[in-house]
Amino acid sequence: MTLRSLIILSIAIFAIPLTSVAEHPKLAKARTRYDDKKDYPSASILLKQVLDDKKASKADRETAEFFMGKTLYMLNYYAASLSFFNKIVEAGPSHRFHSTTLKWLAALSRKLPETAGILEKIGTYKESQLEVDGLAKVRDELYYLLGKHYYSQGNEASFAKAISLFQRVNKEHPVFVRAKFFEAVTFVRQNKAKPALNSFKEILILSDDRQKYVSAWARTDKQINGKAKSDAYYNKEITRVTNLTIHQLGRVFYTARKYDMAIRFFEEIPKSSENWADALFESSWAYFMRTNNSKALGNIHTLNAPYFESRFFPESMLLKSVIHYKYCQYDQALETIKDYNTKYKPLEKKMRAKLAQYEDNADFFDYVQRLRAGTAKEDPETERIVLSVLVDASLEKAIAWVDELDAEIEQHSKADPAWKGTEVGNMVAQELNLAQSFAKDDAGQQARDRVSALAKELKGFSRQGKRIMVEVLGRQAGDSPIDESQILKAGKDEKIKVDDEHFVWEFNGEYWKDELGYYRVRIKSECGKQGGGAAATPATPEPELEPEPALEPEPGAAPAAGGEDEVELDIRK
Repeated sequence: MTLRSLIILSIAIFAIPLTSVAEHPKLAKARTRYDDKKDYPSASILLKQVLDDKKASKADRETAEFFMGKTLYMLNYYAASLSFFNKIVEAGPSHRFHSTTLKWLAALSRKLPETAGILEKIGTYKESQLEVDGLAKVRDELYYLLGKHYYSQGNEASFAKAISLFQRVNKEHPVFVRAKFFEAVTFVRQNKAKPALNSFKEILILSDDRQKYVSAWARTDKQINGKAKSDAYYNKEITRVTNLTIHQLGRVFYTARKYDMAIRFFEEIPKSSENWADALFESSWAYFMRTNNSKALGNIHTLNAPYFESRFFPESMLLKSVIHYKYCQYDQALETIKDYNTKYKPLEKKMRAKLAQYEDNADFFDYVQRLRAGTAKEDPETERIVLSVLVDASLEKAIAWVDELDAEIEQHSKADPAWKGTEVGNMVAQELNLAQSFAKDDAGQQARDRVSALAKELKGFSRQGKRIMVEVLGRQAGDSPIDESQILKAGKDEKIKVDDEHFVWEFNGEYWKDELGYYRVRIKSECGKQGGGAAATPATPEPELEPEPALEPEPGAAPAAGGEDEVELDIRK
């Protein structure tokens, strides 16, 4: 045989296609049931049999894991579905479906709250892995989710990555407005006021031109999910994020000691917003810092209206006492401290008693659920103050996760007995019950932490009240030194300014909803009458207003005043 014929023979040998390993027969059947017949219960049974077969190849087991995650998703068992996709995530890039799983994690993020752990799972992927083929439809969503993961890490390097990802989200994707909000808040946490304000400004511009974006988001949603949400849904989302943006701008300007701008934004939040009461209280501090105390006291008067029975602002009573102190109205200052102690000291003790009564997190969670349902048989004041502190974005997500698991367990209990009694049916039940146990413990711990923090806060306010009382009594007795520059002349009224669109109407003891936020309290200085002067600074510490987005549980500090990032601009221009 010649050398030429040997070469031709060798080429012929290597040209023979390699014979692929035959797919597990039950896996092939499962794929058919899934893809062609949409018979997801049968597909799940076959996939479980493949996973339990120790002789199944690694490739078949990985395929079965992936399809099991998809099948359980199609059966609406999202928590169980996540547990299978989590196995793929933990296996890492060596798993043949590691990249493709990102698409399903994005889909699950629309069904499950963040406390299900989806952000942490997406956070195991590198940014470059979001660029692979097949992820085009969900890529913008993944930029946003991975950005939120980095944001939650809370360090400078992670903040830079988060901002980069948020800025890559396309304006025509429905998550753009959320991404832009988190971009702004991340800049705030970096103490970078100018870029933060520019990002916030983009949201305000978007809100003013919202119809263009609503149409674009509807098109994108239809491309991704096959159908678009209603215009009302997109408008509601824009309004919600816009109100959050305005609130954060008020806080940023307040912390930068630009109180007039802070007031402007606080007052731009509509009464219909869930942020309105908080903004009203925070603007009280801004008015106090601008020595517009008739308005500060008017806002505090509003917060005591019956419309806010489910909300508590204990610090407002301390601010009220400080204002009376500043005007040398010592009897009123002492009376306000007395009112605070009468109302809040017993509540502090009751909260500590409840924390001691329910030491187990799951038991405390059950107590919280009874409070929410109105079946706890608790006294009204304790019930109201505990529920007020449970209105928290992070805790709401934790409770939503428990609710989702409860719903899936209920769904499983009503499933076809022929499927429910199979190995895969039992496996799903075990996954759900285990996840529910962990979720209740986590939600109970979060609720306990918030109630404990409130009890601690009330104790701190009580100490501040004592300090104010000591200063007042000292001033009455003539023991405290007088700062002559701060003495307000006796008989001097703080003028209440009324524009052409409003008029003064005396309060007759009855609250009207359309009057909320418009109250003013006439206040007259008595300094000099009693030989006393007002304090140069409030006796209670000025609050530090921090960005507190409803989308995010761990806010960071707002930018400090001064420095190169101090801003003079009007952000609406």
